[in-house]
Amino acid sequence: MSEIRKRIIFHGRVQGVGFRYTAKYLARSLGLTGWVENEYDGTVILEVQGREALIYKLMEGLNRNQFITIDWIDTEEIPVEKEQSFYVK
Repeated sequence: MSEIRKRIIFHGRVQGVGFRYTAKYLARSLGLTGWVENEYDGTVILEVQGREALIYKLMEGLNRNQFITIDWIDTEEIPVEKEQSFYVK
């Protein structure tokens, strides 16, 4: 299966609840690459790359966290980049 890359913006209670470090842990455990960062407006932006099924598992894991409340997401597919790991900005 080929890799894809998605830019996802999360809205809701997503800052100050361990979102970025949960995303990093889950992404690395799934072998995904990319990054995650808090935005000034209270959202979190995530760029993630890998197989689509694994990206879906990452999203499921973020949705299961008791402290994170995702109200909605904006997502777009973007060009694949060459990178080695997943990190927090």
